[in-house]
Amino acid sequence: MECSKKKNLDRCNCSYEPCSRKGACCDCLAYHVRMRQLPACVFPEQAERTYDRSFEHFARLVTQGKA
Repeated sequence: MECSKKKNLDRCNCSYEPCSRKGACCDCLAYHVRMRQLPACVFPEQAERTYDRSFEHFARLVTQGKA
């Protein structure tokens, strides 16, 4: 399967500019899961900008009704 990197970049909300995985969703997801994290795209904008992409942070946001 071909990666639609250009199309994916239109939807990517990752604010970490030097990221080499931007737009390559399969690479991004594999990297973050390996680090016990979720990618930026599952977080609301304010939460994403904290760079805390941990499962625990996401669970707190869900519990608070913010994600």
